[in-house]
Amino acid sequence: MPKVAVYNVSGSQVGEVELADSVFGIEPHSHVLNEAVLMQRASLRLGNHKVKGRSEVRGGGRKPWKQKGTGRARQGSIRAPQWKGGGVVFGPTPRSYSYKLPKKVRRLAIKSALSSKVISNEIIVLDQLQLNQPKTKEFAAILSNLKVDRKALVVTAGYEENVALSARNIPGVKFVVAEGINVLDVMVYDKLIITKDAVQKVEEVFA
Repeated sequence: MPKVAVYNVSGSQVGEVELADSVFGIEPHSHVLNEAVLMQRASLRLGNHKVKGRSEVRGGGRKPWKQKGTGRARQGSIRAPQWKGGGVVFGPTPRSYSYKLPKKVRRLAIKSALSSKVISNEIIVLDQLQLNQPKTKEFAAILSNLKVDRKALVVTAGYEENVALSARNIPGVKFVVAEGINVLDVMVYDKLIITKDAVQKVEEVFA
């Protein structure tokens, strides 16, 4: 089992914790990680781009000239696709880009993401993380104590309102509860700051 240090909010080491091999100690699967990130990014696409087809553009209600005898090519509407101002053929319309990967693949992806953080020493385990009141300055001081100067994902076992409110105004910092941890966030943020209780909760879900 991989062992990592446990810190308090002052940045002092107060112990060690053993992480479950089945969640934090596997060999990261790069292909599955890539598939999971692509799936999440696809689900974030709005898909609300729209163009008009020939039935939606204005005008073109009558035949521009008779079928025969003019010497010109036959035409049925001035709003056909080949005309200026005509409709677009097979253009984009509102749609959802989301799709799902099998459950086992998604579980392997999150385990691979968490294990990669352990391997690269980018995980910080806290004994606890609570604030008496929302204070961005106080939370920034905690990050400074932990020597975190890059993008960080903060994870707690339950919703801590004061922590969430304090973290949201700091650029590059995101707060989530253990149940909301996902592959995209773990991979995008440089540091993973997680409480001991959140570690146990994650292990219970994914072990």
